[in-house]
Amino acid sequence: MAGRTQGDERGLLSRVSRVLGVFSEDEDVLPAARIAERTGLSRSTVYRLLGDLVAEGLLLRTESGYTIGTRLWELGELSPLSVRLRERSLPYLQELYEATGENVHLAVLDGDDDPASAEALYVARLTGPTSIPTMSRMGGRHPLHTTGVGKALLMTKDDAWLARFVANGLERETLYSVTDAATLRQEIVEARRRGFATTYQEMILGGASIGVPIPRVDGLPQAAVGITAHINRMQAPRLGALLVRTAADIAKALTARY
Repeated sequence: MAGRTQGDERGLLSRVSRVLGVFSEDEDVLPAARIAERTGLSRSTVYRLLGDLVAEGLLLRTESGYTIGTRLWELGELSPLSVRLRERSLPYLQELYEATGENVHLAVLDGDDDPASAEALYVARLTGPTSIPTMSRMGGRHPLHTTGVGKALLMTKDDAWLARFVANGLERETLYSVTDAATLRQEIVEARRRGFATTYQEMILGGASIGVPIPRVDGLPQAAVGITAHINRMQAPRLGALLVRTAADIAKALTARY
């Protein structure tokens, strides 16, 4: 638009981001009034933005309200997390699932530059009928200190980064979650020694998880691969060895020339 300033464009982008950011797994369809309430924007502004986003295919209008559109999904699939990391990792994740029958996860560190808000972002998940139910999903986020892949990601960080991470406090997800900074630090030291990180009922009761960091690959965030199983089926040495091999195979595939 003629006469639009750089400040106006930043403001518009911020408003669009706020609108798109209100959707979640639990609320994937929202009416315009709820979107206005969640974003704090005026209804007139929201209705105008919704019309533009629908026209561009970024949102879809339904009888119940608005939801994420196919164009936004299509753009997301162009991310290196999909095109490179997930697609090249899938054959090895599938092998890991077939060898264990347990939930297999691939996650990356989101928030490397801001430890206070860093989380594990799940980019792939394989599960089956005998796998324990979990809270994870592709595109979902979980704390670093209560998940196997999360602790595996923490294994890759230096003391200064970890100090900033724990300074923000460690929230308790279950009775068994590690919320003491010194205890978490010691667990990370032990995880580095043996090559894999573990959790026991720290995210979900009855569940245990194990994770291994994938060697860092240029152009991608730090990633980790993990398994979640019922606590009675958690054979840490065996699963840890399988994960170490899988992590190495994935790193090799990510750096190979195609």
